[in-house]
Amino acid sequence: MNCLSEYLWQSLVPLIFFSFIWMLYRYIDKQEEVERVKKEHAEMELKFLKSQINPHVLFNNLNTIYSYSLEKPSEVPDMILMLSDNLKHVLYESNSKTIALEKELQFLKNYIKFQKIRTEGVKHINYTVEIDSNQHQIAPLLLITILENAFKHSTLNSDINIVLKVNNGTLECTCKNDYDKGVVSTQDFKIGLQNLEKRLQLIYKDNYQLNISRTDTFIVYLKLNLL
Repeated sequence: MNCLSEYLWQSLVPLIFFSFIWMLYRYIDKQEEVERVKKEHAEMELKFLKSQINPHVLFNNLNTIYSYSLEKPSEVPDMILMLSDNLKHVLYESNSKTIALEKELQFLKNYIKFQKIRTEGVKHINYTVEIDSNQHQIAPLLLITILENAFKHSTLNSDINIVLKVNNGTLECTCKNDYDKGVVSTQDFKIGLQNLEKRLQLIYKDNYQLNISRTDTFIVYLKLNLL
């Protein structure tokens, strides 16, 4: 009887052990598959969100060039060069997970130049940049949504104030503009900024703070720990 018990024990222990190992590997494989699917889904969602940004920026710039080709054709060549830089940024550099902050700021600078031309005599734009270093990286096309929102919904004969600071790896962007409370609905503001919020959640997770306030002025504040 003792021999039988010993035999069963010696047989069952390896069987239980290897069964446990097999289940463990199955679990690990399943978890890896889940993580792979999550990663692929996140990447697809990010591409979709970025694709919603690109056309708006480019079409606005093209409209500006068209109007100047009729009114001030001598300034069109420089504008085409700026558009070329922005096209390169959107089509090629924005495919990377992160890019040099300097490149993203040049993209914003070109965008603001176009907007100053489009809104000359109608809106006043104050743009301030304070950066401690050009060695930082940022997810591409992240800040443009904030600027577009301000230009789209600001009232005529008003100021748009944009302040961008980077210090010790922390970026702070504050954008303020007047808006017509009787004309612009809450839903008008939501789409672009909701896309921004989703991108921030997917890329930066807990490393950002986004505050939106609507009082007499519309204020968007973004604080971001750069990658």
